[in-house]
Amino acid sequence: MTELSEEELAEIVADHDRIVETATPTSGLDWYIKWFSSVMILISLAFRAADGEWKMFDLVFGTIGVMGWTIVSVMWRDRALIMLNVVSLMMLIVGILNNA
Repeated sequence: MTELSEEELAEIVADHDRIVETATPTSGLDWYIKWFSSVMILISLAFRAADGEWKMFDLVFGTIGVMGWTIVSVMWRDRALIMLNVVSLMMLIVGILNNA
């Protein structure tokens, strides 16, 4: 095995730090909304996987999650996310209305 010099080791560590840094901010209101909404969508998917009488829970938790992501996408001014989440929100609301 080859021994690395201190300079080579420092360069590898610096490259690693650049790779693992997150691209999105890790604080602020959008961060909290993003994570809360992601958890709501995961709960929605768990209800969907359970099938049966859990459909309304799936729709409600999914709606809450997508509403949160719609807010985040507007905060980020990301048109692709805005379009995706607004259309998803409309579909989920129609699902709630059809199952009420």
